[in-house]
Amino acid sequence: MTTRETNNLVIVESPAKAKTIEKYLGPGFKVMSSVGHIRTIAKATDLPKGEKPIDTQHGFATKYIVDPEKVKIVSDLEKAASKTKFVWLATDEDREGEGIAWHLCEVLKLDEKKTNRIVFHEITKSAIEAAIENPRKVDMKMVEAQQARQILDRLVGFELSPVVWQKVPGGKSAGRVQSPAVRLLVEREREIRGFESKFVFKVSALFMHGKTEIKATNPQTFKSMASAKKFLESLIGADFKVADVSKSPGKRTPPAPLTTSTLQQEANAKLGFSARTTMSAAQKLYQSGQITYMRTDSLNLSSQFLAAATNYIKQEYGEDYHHYRTFKTKSAGAQEAHEAIRPTNVAKKTAEGDDYAKKLYRLIHSRTLATQMADAKIEKTTVIINPQGFEAKGEVVIFDGFLKVYGKAKDDILPDMKVDDKLSAQEIIARQTFERPPARYTEGSLVKELENRGIGRPSTYATIINTVQTRGYAEKGESEGEERKVQQLTLKKGIVSEDTVTEKTGADKGKLVPTDIGMAISDFLVQHFDQVVDYDFTAKVEQELDDIAANKMPRNKMLEDFYKPFHELVKDSKNIDRQSAAGVRELGRDPKSGLPVYARITRFGAALQMGDKDGEEKPKFAPMPKDARLETVTLEQALKMFELPRTVGHTKNGQEIIANIGRFGPYIKVDSLFISIKPASPFKITEKKANELYEAKLKAEAEKNIADFGEIKVLNGRFGPYVTDGTKNAKVPKEVDPKKLDEKAARKLLEAAPTKKRYPQRKKS
Repeated sequence: MTTRETNNLVIVESPAKAKTIEKYLGPGFKVMSSVGHIRTIAKATDLPKGEKPIDTQHGFATKYIVDPEKVKIVSDLEKAASKTKFVWLATDEDREGEGIAWHLCEVLKLDEKKTNRIVFHEITKSAIEAAIENPRKVDMKMVEAQQARQILDRLVGFELSPVVWQKVPGGKSAGRVQSPAVRLLVEREREIRGFESKFVFKVSALFMHGKTEIKATNPQTFKSMASAKKFLESLIGADFKVADVSKSPGKRTPPAPLTTSTLQQEANAKLGFSARTTMSAAQKLYQSGQITYMRTDSLNLSSQFLAAATNYIKQEYGEDYHHYRTFKTKSAGAQEAHEAIRPTNVAKKTAEGDDYAKKLYRLIHSRTLATQMADAKIEKTTVIINPQGFEAKGEVVIFDGFLKVYGKAKDDILPDMKVDDKLSAQEIIARQTFERPPARYTEGSLVKELENRGIGRPSTYATIINTVQTRGYAEKGESEGEERKVQQLTLKKGIVSEDTVTEKTGADKGKLVPTDIGMAISDFLVQHFDQVVDYDFTAKVEQELDDIAANKMPRNKMLEDFYKPFHELVKDSKNIDRQSAAGVRELGRDPKSGLPVYARITRFGAALQMGDKDGEEKPKFAPMPKDARLETVTLEQALKMFELPRTVGHTKNGQEIIANIGRFGPYIKVDSLFISIKPASPFKITEKKANELYEAKLKAEAEKNIADFGEIKVLNGRFGPYVTDGTKNAKVPKEVDPKKLDEKAARKLLEAAPTKKRYPQRKKS
């Protein structure tokens, strides 16, 4: 076959990727995009009566339909393919990409003999030309693994989610990998709540060596304030001397190259990026040809890149900074033919794109460069100070090595000290120090835990974590923590004084905190569908998917082994008591009415209830207090919430102002107008403050409405003035004064504005 025929069609997944590739292939090649998957598993409503989307009785035969959003795209691809001599399927090199390639063959009715499958892990001229010279056919074992994953997820979603909707108030869905992720968050939260924090007194000291301050700590700890005080008292009048000075060489070794998982972890820790933001930025960098493929668990770096990195490091930093390294991939399923995530051009220090892409590129560039640089050489110094063996530690970076580009080369220098040098104690502090409970997961640490347990695949973690939050099963914490009083003893000028200081504890800002609904869902699944949330079982499924791709296991055997016991659990679920899944917890009784007070799950989340449904009066409901949870809320906290709604006062016109808490936070209400009062409390907001917020809201509403012609209005929006009829909007040009628009001119602007294309909601597979 002549690879430079003038009649070639290359099909890729994304339009951005298509543009980059087309400029490398030049005239003879037309590059088009499928914009992701073109087909999805059908729903029962898409098929003739009696037909099943997935026939579980006959080899899991699956019916696919063209995604309604892709009908036009498929039509364009069909026309182009029918006029083309050679078709090249250049979708991504993972299982999803292989699946898309197979669907394209099926839908476009491509002749397999004339259809070439090509893959490349970077979008560069050399990589694409090499792929064109070495085509292959669609790998059906990879396709079967992708189908098995998709069928499995669809069966779990379609059969288990309705059970969750019916049995757990507020439950929205249950996913095969999403559910174990929620379970991890829930179990960690319960560890934290059940943690009994013990304390010890730790001793630190500030000494002077001449005019230089030296910070030191004592290895001893004390279980009581009395024993800590006795220790400090023993040091009154002590002569402090240097008992020993030891120096030892040390080194720091650069980390391994980035994989999908470690990229998400590092971007979260160093840049504060969510997993979703990281993968979105990485996708753009890959599609524009600036980094290699971002879905990989390989630590391999190509010989070409290593040679380029060697030259670059020697030229930029000198020969001493270079150290050739290769890395072995630990994952059994990783393919060494693939590469770690790296820049396609090591000499390119910055990237084109938005701020997210630029920051992520700098991280990838510096990390990859560091892997081929020398160790940092450190000299560590430890000084022992007697009496009682205080330790002062210092560190000097002798040679920064890889720290030149990645990490921090920070000295913690101690003055030159010799044995028997005298020191003066400025102050010695014994402070009550509490053990810390396990930390809540960040997005980065959750990614690490999922990978360690073999749950899901790194390429899916961003979607999993985003889904968990959008479903309302977890949320990012906002609390800076609560103040806790700690005891402190200070020895200064020969006197031991006692004091109480405060510290912050329990901060969860930016951490993933399971909601009450998330905890209820997790408990429900653990109790009734343990197979779905069992960590080892979920990891086993991922291994079996790899085995299918490697032709070590038949697709249908894996599906049957999972589906049969799972389906039995679904059938038995009709006997589950819905009330038991509502997480009802009785807090006590209202002292005024004698009615019972409950915390329970509703379809909007946790709420408070006063009275029983079968009582003489309808029960009252109130929202949960801020930062309280179903398992921790107290009767005292609950009773306070039933004081709402609260009459704050009146407006200047005599209208009543009511304060309350709704689904979107605290607010005040005047007639039918709702005004957010965040971060103010509905219990404490004053009449004066409420009136100020009310007047500001009226002013904003008045300024928003520039003109009202009945059907057509001229309004002020976030992006400037615009005309609207309720269904169509038209921006008012900068040169036009919106206040001078009449109805005729406003209507003319609307007619000239393009109609916004509305896409049907994307089907989830």
